[in-house]
Amino acid sequence: MSLSPSLWQPFTLGRLELNHRLALAPMTRSRANPDGTPGELIATHYAQRASLGLIITEGTQPSEDGQGYLGTPGIYTPEHVAGWREVADAVHAQGGHLFIQLMHVGRISHPDNTPHHRRPVAPSAISAEQDMVTAQGMQKTPVPRELSVQDIQTVIGEFRHAAASAIAAGADGVEIHGANGYLLHQFLAPNANQRTDSYGGSVENRARFVVEVAAAVADEIGADRTGIRLSPAFPLGGLDEGDTEAVRAQYRHLVGELAPLGLAYLHVHHLGDDELLRSLREAWPTAVLVVRYGREREQIADDIDAGLADIAPLGRFALANPDVVERLRTGAPLNDLDPATLYTGGAAGYTDYPTLARL
Repeated sequence: MSLSPSLWQPFTLGRLELNHRLALAPMTRSRANPDGTPGELIATHYAQRASLGLIITEGTQPSEDGQGYLGTPGIYTPEHVAGWREVADAVHAQGGHLFIQLMHVGRISHPDNTPHHRRPVAPSAISAEQDMVTAQGMQKTPVPRELSVQDIQTVIGEFRHAAASAIAAGADGVEIHGANGYLLHQFLAPNANQRTDSYGGSVENRARFVVEVAAAVADEIGADRTGIRLSPAFPLGGLDEGDTEAVRAQYRHLVGELAPLGLAYLHVHHLGDDELLRSLREAWPTAVLVVRYGREREQIADDIDAGLADIAPLGRFALANPDVVERLRTGAPLNDLDPATLYTGGAAGYTDYPTLARL
């Protein structure tokens, strides 16, 4: 099965020269050490997939407050930096480039899952009412502590520090996670953000925190080493962003505020409002990455061919096929993903998927 020639065209993204238009999408796999340090297994996993060119890592917490799940990595201590340096070196040795995704989960957490065992933080003291896996079993996410204005400045500083730590670890850049129901996304959603100060209420105020985080990270490490991920209207983590027109108004404003920063890319986790996606594409001055749920193999290049995206990140295809680029180039069959091993820890379903050379 031949795919569109557009996939195989080179592309310049920030400081990177990419050989094609594929990338690895960020996906949590819960394989970090208990202290949040990525170990050898994580380095092997990403190095195996380095032919994808742009490797965007799993969500990585910028602070203790930022952790939501068991086994997720951090990038805020010297030990984290040392662990990520091994990952970056392994990816670079195989010709790939590494962007570490900075993910603060906000209210999608439980005290049992964090190093300090404190209540989660959020724009408002409203529980996500989500079931959370903890070492003690399934528990509901609690009512979070509302961030004060000073707390918000502290969190922005944590993102800045995490970005600097990622570069110190040898990463090529970072992706700010503003999507999928986590802290930045919570500020955008009226049912999670009921503040009455300058960070809540209007479209402009709800966007303010996201813009300030992006500006701080870009100032710290360079806009051309900074990407951001958004997921308009994704109802994850109990979020409700309103009707179609409300979502369009929020994201057109937000992207209009982010665009002048000159970030390396905008990564859209897309639900299907192509009118909104096209308007964001038109407003964005640099690269756009688009990932959709449920794409089939023959649809990978559709958004690139339609002018809606420059790069197509891969999720499940890349997890199950370390050599997915070769398989797509040659029309070879793909391994099936084993959902049962996504978060179980260890090599099974992580680093043991066969390549064509091992079949």
